[in-house]
Amino acid sequence: GVIGLTTAIRIQEKGGYHVSIIAEHLPSDPKSIKYTSHWAGAHHVSLAGEDVRQKKMDQETFKVMWEMSDPAADTEGLFLRATQTEYYCDDHPRPHPLESMPDFKYLPESSLVLGTKSGTTFTTLNIDTPVYLNYLLSRFLGRGGSIVRGSIQHINQVIQGGARVFSGAKPAGAAPVQAVVVCAGIGARFLGGVEDPDVYPIRGQTVLVRAPWIRSGRTMSSSDGLWTYIIPRRSGDVIVGGIKVSDDWFPTPRAETTLDILTRGLALCPELVPAEIRDKREPAVDDILPLVIEEGCGLRPARKGGIRLETEWFADQRSNHQVPVIHNYGHGGAGFQSSWGSASMALELLEAALAADRKANLMGTVKSTRDEESLGW
Repeated sequence: GVIGLTTAIRIQEKGGYHVSIIAEHLPSDPKSIKYTSHWAGAHHVSLAGEDVRQKKMDQETFKVMWEMSDPAADTEGLFLRATQTEYYCDDHPRPHPLESMPDFKYLPESSLVLGTKSGTTFTTLNIDTPVYLNYLLSRFLGRGGSIVRGSIQHINQVIQGGARVFSGAKPAGAAPVQAVVVCAGIGARFLGGVEDPDVYPIRGQTVLVRAPWIRSGRTMSSSDGLWTYIIPRRSGDVIVGGIKVSDDWFPTPRAETTLDILTRGLALCPELVPAEIRDKREPAVDDILPLVIEEGCGLRPARKGGIRLETEWFADQRSNHQVPVIHNYGHGGAGFQSSWGSASMALELLEAALAADRKANLMGTVKSTRDEESLGW
């Protein structure tokens, strides 16, 4: 997913490392309920609020993506710089957490819609996620990284055998694994040796429509916690969503949810219906149906207590050496917003762990197994 790919790129591009990705699903595969990143909207609208660590991650990520979306950059085509309008069902506190976004303004009361009480507008980035994920994969490979398709049952399989054991090659004679980084998303709940009971899904469902005339995004909150959003992509496709349902594992789109999403989406953005229809009569959901490309659903990998970004030490039973395992998972629905920032933090943890390991070896001491460490963000 996006967290694993950006983390792998950060480490590989640092220099001095050879990174292997072991994954069951890759961006080039058909979409699957087991692979969440494909289904994301996605726009960069941070929900960090006053969470200092989350703000740091999100702000770094926005800075990286803003540079990537520059008209002079080769990667501009992965993004759409667009006006984003946010409508809230309550009076949002001031100063607003998003005041640092480009072109930020508070909406006057006269421009609010559908009973909302406050609102903002600013410029942000919309990401064409399937294209962006494949770009990340190719960038990683282009920087010398390697990929092995594999289904990991226990973290010790990687610690003892590395990536080679999943490719059918004999691990004998291969360089020992120096560190493992876990970016398993929802899989962190089931991965042996991790088995984090705090990881749970927040199911999302969206509808992808073809509406190239929509070039600005809108989001509206409701008093029952539901969000409706319109996210146009550079390609001319538009994501209409959505829902957030905790602990719902249902793997395919529900027809009644699709109807609800399109009904709310039309109310928020009547322009989804072509102008030639709107000029003649009141638009209806049936007018959007011919534009639908696909319905989708994904399981956002949330975690009670928030993102896990820390180091845990595991023993390599073959050598009795302690191997640092860096955890970077639990991003929920904010993976694209926090990806580059969390990757930088994971790299910091990795380098601190390897430095501590070298020092311990020089001093002849051994790290205690499963001793957890974290940096003070």
